[in-house]
Amino acid sequence: MSADRELLELAAKAAGREVGREDQCDPIDRKYTPELGLWCVGPWAGWFNPLNDDGDALRLAVKLNLLIDCYSPSARPLPDSLGWFDCERGGLGQAAAVRRAIVRVAAEIGRSM
Repeated sequence: MSADRELLELAAKAAGREVGREDQCDPIDRKYTPELGLWCVGPWAGWFNPLNDDGDALRLAVKLNLLIDCYSPSARPLPDSLGWFDCERGGLGQAAAVRRAIVRVAAEIGRSM
């Protein structure tokens, strides 16, 4: 499993979204891809990819009550139970780095559930 897929699965868990299992999904159209993300089922059925989608990242940050520092970029939950999760920009643009910081803290919340 890729590191990004694991981050997305944990972030989906934190957000209360159910990731579709391979047997629930169309084997051709609904598999994980880095571009589309994960296919979720249930009340919020659809693609979930806050690593690439600004809307998914913002909804995730709002759902989890995250404080975001776009300058660093970093994010942390409120109240501050986990500390700041930074994202090195590396080759990422600012928006991509902020989305990754949001997903990193969401994944840590999902891991602790």
